[in-house]
Amino acid sequence: MTKNSDSKKEKVNSDITEKVLYINRCSKVVKGGRKFSFSALILVGDGKGRIGYGFAKANELTDAIRKGGESARKNMRSYSTQGNTIPHEVYATWDGARLLLKPAPDGAGVIAGSKVRPVLELAGLKDVMAKSLGANNPINQVKATFLALSRLRSRESIKQMRGV
Repeated sequence: MTKNSDSKKEKVNSDITEKVLYINRCSKVVKGGRKFSFSALILVGDGKGRIGYGFAKANELTDAIRKGGESARKNMRSYSTQGNTIPHEVYATWDGARLLLKPAPDGAGVIAGSKVRPVLELAGLKDVMAKSLGANNPINQVKATFLALSRLRSRESIKQMRGV
């Protein structure tokens, strides 16, 4: 295992990047001692608007990472963007995690903390401001980020919805 396991990136397919976002080790005390199991939160993105996440559990760390990566590739979706930023402000809540995403001016960069930053970077967004307002549970933060991204609508889709 490398010294920075949570920032490990590897090229899997042609342009898809896989990132291990969070690893949790759980132990169960049995007659023979402690039995460890692992859960892994994996992020997959192509940097062009397609991104997915996977969460998997296994008795071995490598198995959990592999299963999470497969799950993330199955759940890849694309989201509405406007250049290097998002089209409008959006607020999302998932369990205790509350998240606010705002478009930022060109050159501002990704202003986000914790587990929200890698999600936005792998999605290919360059100028976004994010504020986590609730819990800091990594899984709930990632789910809130994906919920916020799914609520984004482009100007064209809104015009089409309204019949303009």
